[in-house]
Order: sequence, then C-alpha cells, then structure tokens
Amino acid sequence: MRILGIESSCDETAAAVVEDGRRLLSNVIASQTELHRETGGVVPEVAARAHLRALVPVVRAALAEASCGWDDIDAIAVTAGPGLPGALVVGLNAARGLAYGRGLPLIPVDHIEGHVRANWLAETVPELPALALVVSGGHTELLLVEEDGSFTRLGGTRDDAAGEAFDKVARLLGLGYPGGPPLSALAATATARTLSLPRAWLRGSDDTSFSGLKTAVLQLVQSPNPPPRAEIAWAFEESVVDVLSEKAARAAERESVASVLLAGGVAANHRLRERVLERSPVSVWMPPPILCTDNGAMIAAAAFAHFDERVRPEAPLDIHPTVKRRPPAKPLRQ
Repeated sequence: MRILGIESSCDETAAAVVEDGRRLLSNVIASQTELHRETGGVVPEVAARAHLRALVPVVRAALAEASCGWDDIDAIAVTAGPGLPGALVVGLNAARGLAYGRGLPLIPVDHIEGHVRANWLAETVPELPALALVVSGGHTELLLVEEDGSFTRLGGTRDDAAGEAFDKVARLLGLGYPGGPPLSALAATATARTLSLPRAWLRGSDDTSFSGLKTAVLQLVQSPNPPPRAEIAWAFEESVVDVLSEKAARAAERESVASVLLAGGVAANHRLRERVLERSPVSVWMPPPILCTDNGAMIAAAAFAHFDERVRPEAPLDIHPTVKRRPPAKPLRQ
C-alpha cells in the first residue's frame, strides 16, 4: 500500500510516498527558512502563501522521486493539526482536491503522532510500550505509547517549548534564524564550561517550562560584564538537554516501558540525542535528522496505521491548530 503524505503545518512544504507504513520511496521538502530569516521568525500569512506556491511542485517531485504515477497511490494523507491555521488550510484543501480528483481516500493525521511515527521508518520497529519524547519548534510532549498503540499524554510544555526557547535565546545572542543549529554550533566552541543556568524541574510533574531559563539568559546578556556568548550558549543547551533527558528517563523507568522514542525537530540536536542515549534505562529509537524536522514521510507512515479510518475527500473536515491536551483520539498500530 502506497500513501502520499502531505505536510504544511508550519514553514516546510513537504510530500513523500511511503509503502506499507515503513518503506520510504520519496521525501521532498521545500523549506521556508530563508524567507523567514528576514523577519527573525515565522510570519503565518507569509508561510501560508509560500505553501500555496510550493505545494504542487513538491507533490510532483515526490511522485517522480518514487517513480510513481497516480495509479500507484492508494490514499492521500495530510496534516490536520496542530499547526498554523492558514498553513494547515492550504495543505488540507490541496490534499482534498487531489483525493477528490483522483478518486482516492483521504486520511487526516495528527502532527505530533506523525513525529512519533517517524521512528517506524526503519528496518525494525520499536518495542511497545514506549515513552515518546517529542521536542519540536512549538511542542514539547511526553507521551506513553501503549502496547495497543494508543497514546497517553504524561506531560508537556507549560509555556515556551524547547524549540521556541532555542530560537529566542539565539536571538538574544545575536544569532540567526532558526536558532537551534547556530546556537549548538556556538555552544560547541565553549572552552571554560563552568557557567550554570537554572533548571525548571517541576518536581512531581512530567511538564516542562523554559521561560525562566530564557529570562536568566536575558539577564546575563544585559549584565554589565556578561560571560562569553559561547559559554552562555553552552550553559543554555546543557540546561534544556539536562531537563529533557532526565524527565524522559524517569518517566520511562516509572512506566516500565520497553523503549524510548525521540522525535521532533529538536531531536536532531546532537547533545540531546547523546544525553537521552546515556540516561535512558531502555533502548532508544531516534529518526535520522532529515526525518526529525517536519516532513511528509512521517505523515504517510502515521496514516498507514489509520487506513481503516479513511474518509471521502468531500466529507466535512476541520483543522486542529492547537495542541490537543488529551492524547490523540486514534491509536498507532504496529
């Protein structure tokens, strides 16, 4: 079964073809990084217009890369949320139009579930139950993936997600957008590595909070004699990674899971990957960096688990821009 997955929740227009939820046939991504670098962040209306321009060429490229024609596609999957409302509308309506025109079923997919499902695009699948740590630009989530594939949300961000904190601190340090890669590169050049920044442990909770850490960096930067930028970057990254890896390890041990799944754009961070591997009491799964950031492959992979819940493209469908505070209603299956 071949599914065409379409992703347009934020600032990447992406499409991919995945076979049987596991075999990646193509993965095409049109990034808007250069476009949003001028404003230092994503402008929703600008992002939506860029999706309009890029979506059809990206879909064509994904089909060509997979050596597929429309007759080879069994369904179309698309991100229904969470994400930017205008960006989601572009992707959903394009997917509906393509599905209707080609007589194909449509499968709306939860974006967070898609990130988790990227771990299934490997030679072997993770063992369940699993603890999923989803860390992306706008989301920090700890999810329990049960043996039947259903989700239980254990905790998440109370204010700034980890990715947002990286971007905002990078701006304070005079770095470019997006902030994650240049901040990590700067942190790697630190020499003293003695600076310590606060950690919001939120004892007794699986939630996370990084707004206080961001304020601490601001106070350092504005102090009369601030430490070197590299030392600040290193201390900030260590604080974020320390909290995330420790909370994931504790939750994994408490819930007696068989594996830990790392997912989301910030999951490409080398230091985070390193610390999660060091601290996890069980085996760790993490996608390659190209499948950590937003992509169509993860949407197609997640859709395979929900093929029985496919809908007709003309059926009423809604986007879901905000993060669901309950676990995704539909389960993942092996």
